[in-house]
Amino acid sequence: MGRVFLTGGSGFVGTQVLQELLRQGYQVQMLAHRAPAPGAVDGRVSIVRGSILDPASLAPAMQGCAAAIHLVGIIDQRQATFHDIHTRGTQNVVDACHQAGIRRYIHMSAQGTRADAVSAYHQSKWLAEQYVRSSGLAYTIFRPSIIYGPGGELTNLLRAWSLGQAPPFLFMPFFGRGFFGQSNPHRLSPVHVEDVACAFVAALATDAAIGQTYSVGGPAAFTWKELLACASREFRGRPKLALGIPAWLARTLAALHLPGLPFNRDQVIMALEDNTADTTDLHRDFPALQFRAFPADMVAR
Repeated sequence: MGRVFLTGGSGFVGTQVLQELLRQGYQVQMLAHRAPAPGAVDGRVSIVRGSILDPASLAPAMQGCAAAIHLVGIIDQRQATFHDIHTRGTQNVVDACHQAGIRRYIHMSAQGTRADAVSAYHQSKWLAEQYVRSSGLAYTIFRPSIIYGPGGELTNLLRAWSLGQAPPFLFMPFFGRGFFGQSNPHRLSPVHVEDVACAFVAALATDAAIGQTYSVGGPAAFTWKELLACASREFRGRPKLALGIPAWLARTLAALHLPGLPFNRDQVIMALEDNTADTTDLHRDFPALQFRAFPADMVAR
């Protein structure tokens, strides 16, 4: 089946992509900063040292690979900037693909990425996409909506809020519009991490996916209040009170860079935008893929 170069293979999505690659019979050369989960690596996986921010380390790590899947991303800028990781890191990986003779390239972007994006997160993702499109590689770009599943940051947070184990303890929070922050009609299409992984790996053997950009999302759309109600029913058996945090207040707090603040400016901005996915093209080119509806399989059974 060939050997695939994988970045971000020890992360939440990457762990599932690695497992799906192995299930489909691929061999993997994985660029990772930490060891993958126990049992995830066998004789078909080689751990290669390097960094997406160290261009000289990438092409040698890719030797012998027929394709590359690039997943690395961040949701805050505490240790690196969005531009460094999403834009410059992607440029380095794409350039290394040329040097190593790799033509097939699968790229992780994000739903909401666009030329006129407001958030720095989406701006950096857009610049990365543009570099991929101009690269001359046989690329496929995926833009998932919010990703959930066992062990994921979103799932862990929803569990903690539902059970009163994390601030604000007494209610489920969301960012809202207006002075009191109780309005947020925007919708999102949460997608299970295993379904995302299946799409990435399926693209390797799908010629119709070359040169395409796909929105990826689950079959149902929710407002944040609806999503919180579904999650609390899953974890505590009944809905829990959901209250909005005024977006103007959240942005002000984020601008102060208070230590321990569990959100940043970009997360507030993105929560006030639609994050639904038109999956028409995805289902046309990948008719065998099935996408489960949130909150199905949120927790390990």
